[in-house]
Amino acid sequence: MTKREDFEAAAKARILIKDGPYGTEIQRAKLSPEDYAGDTGLNHDQKGNNDLVNLTQPQVIRKICDSYIDAGAHILATNTFNANRISQADYGAEGLVRDINVSAARIIREAVDEASEKDGIPRFVAGAVGPTNKTLSLSPDVEDPGFREVDFDTIVDVYREQCAALIEGGADFILVETVFDTLNCKAAIMAVKQLERELGTDIPLMISLTLTDLSGRNLSGHTVEAFWYTVRHAKPLTIGLNCSFGAEQLRPHVQLLSDIADTYLMAYPNAGLPNDLGEYDELPETTASLTRVWAENRRINALGGCCGSTPDHIAAMARAVEGVTPRTVPEVEADMQLAGLEPFTIAA
Repeated sequence: MTKREDFEAAAKARILIKDGPYGTEIQRAKLSPEDYAGDTGLNHDQKGNNDLVNLTQPQVIRKICDSYIDAGAHILATNTFNANRISQADYGAEGLVRDINVSAARIIREAVDEASEKDGIPRFVAGAVGPTNKTLSLSPDVEDPGFREVDFDTIVDVYREQCAALIEGGADFILVETVFDTLNCKAAIMAVKQLERELGTDIPLMISLTLTDLSGRNLSGHTVEAFWYTVRHAKPLTIGLNCSFGAEQLRPHVQLLSDIADTYLMAYPNAGLPNDLGEYDELPETTASLTRVWAENRRINALGGCCGSTPDHIAAMARAVEGVTPRTVPEVEADMQLAGLEPFTIAA
């Protein structure tokens, strides 16, 4: 079977568990600036460049990945949220983008394959692609609303470079996550479709939206429903929500998306809301109890954690949804569904 078919079979059998973030766990490793830079010879201070750690300290990434596998994760994402040419330029490391992504995917691939060979449980490698630090829909200059720092073709090329390296390293899927700008996401979709044609193979897409406020819109202004209609043509393997808020605040938006999306739904909220110091202190058991409600209401097919989540949070969620029947992908009516910032449906 193909990886898409393997995933579909696994998702019908159980609620799959996605891992959590790498940033917090890398910080706990207390790496020095020299540890971050390794022998790359880069002149910029690399402390905080978590993506570079895939290349310079692979054992740290492997240990984190293993901890998520031990916690019960079936979907393991690469530590490559900012491993693109635009974001890495801030560190003077844009020339290492391919090497970072290939190394990142290989680390997770090896960990996943070793674990699945031991216990027979199917696991998958998701090549994580962040939004970059540029936006195609908005101007950074309030005096010039028509100005853009980059154009669409440039973003497509940036994504294509990263995705090609992730696939080369062994990623099963491309996860376009934390989408705050829908147009950036469409550029990522185009990049993957170009890559599919070049490689002559199916590259399943996972797409995950992030909201900027409780009204349910992303930064470029799209509602959850409008966003789905905008990306549905790409036939993503999963659609979902991540980051933004904790499970309690995301619940109504997960519910809405679950009703309309005729594909698998993956959600991975933050561990609650940050406190006054910007830290997350929601206990694993709290996150697990809140997300179990999603599962019991048949709203999700895959569940994980974003900011503030730890292997303990992932383990608690895995225990909470064990044995709960996964969401059934709905059959939707064949209406013409269009979207600007709001959805628009023309009945058949």
